[in-house]
Amino acid sequence: MDFKDYYKILGIDKSATVDEVKKAYRKLAIKYHPDKNPNDKTAEEKFKEISEANEILKDEKKRKEYDNLANDYKNYQQSGGKQGFDGYSQGSRNQGNQQYQSNSNRSQSFDEDSFADFFANMFGGHGGNNQSRKQQASKGQDFNAEMEISLEEAYSGTIRLVQLETQKLSMKIKPGVSEGQILRIKGKGGSGTTNEINGDLNITVHIAEHPLFTRKEYDLYCTINVDLYTAILGGKTEIKTLKGKINIAIAKSTANNKVVRLKKMGMPIFNKPEEFGDLYATVAIQMPTNLSEKELELFNQLALLQNGKSA
Repeated sequence: MDFKDYYKILGIDKSATVDEVKKAYRKLAIKYHPDKNPNDKTAEEKFKEISEANEILKDEKKRKEYDNLANDYKNYQQSGGKQGFDGYSQGSRNQGNQQYQSNSNRSQSFDEDSFADFFANMFGGHGGNNQSRKQQASKGQDFNAEMEISLEEAYSGTIRLVQLETQKLSMKIKPGVSEGQILRIKGKGGSGTTNEINGDLNITVHIAEHPLFTRKEYDLYCTINVDLYTAILGGKTEIKTLKGKINIAIAKSTANNKVVRLKKMGMPIFNKPEEFGDLYATVAIQMPTNLSEKELELFNQLALLQNGKSA
């Protein structure tokens, strides 16, 4: 089995951080996603490769084992690919339920099968030699993808079309889904071997920024404009919510930056559609402009009255 350079596949340095790995994966996943490249086998294979690379390099344990194997492969090539090279003199690898660790008293033969063992172990196989791999059944590889939805879709729930290799699926997203939440479609990943289930498709949900609302867990935050007269005298003002427009009461002498809490006007709780977070609206008082002489005179009178109270 050919060795795969996952760093090269993602276009990153070996010193890349986990965040840099994820950033590179997201960029390439968008470019080569089957939804954007229907019936393109090359893009399809590329998408599989970058998904594999992300799966390994974002996981510290898997990445360390992969890096050890990469060093062994380099030495293996330099030795001319001869059988019996001590490729695991400084590392270890898992096969099935057993741990194989080499030390000064033990040498583990390294050859091309070592790569197949590694990839089988990382993606759900049982390892072992070529014959045992053919005989043993294994779960298919899990695939990873990302999807962006609007805050309105996260609020109400939505249905999205997911393009797979040979079919399209309608995926239901429930109300209240959160940023970064992973939704799993069982059995829609890589094909498993005989008598075993396929891998799963794991979709990470991202929620686009909203022009009015900021979300924190299941609560929403926004700013509402209130004119000076309503802020002083009290009254009602219309605001937008994800349920639609509503009128709320503004108390007399409402101060600038006062926060008004609207219970159960936030996001629905995931898997609990009858429960909601709250909406917190911060008051921004709007000063009147282009005042007439009469209006200015009235404000002067008010100022005198106010000063008289404090005298």
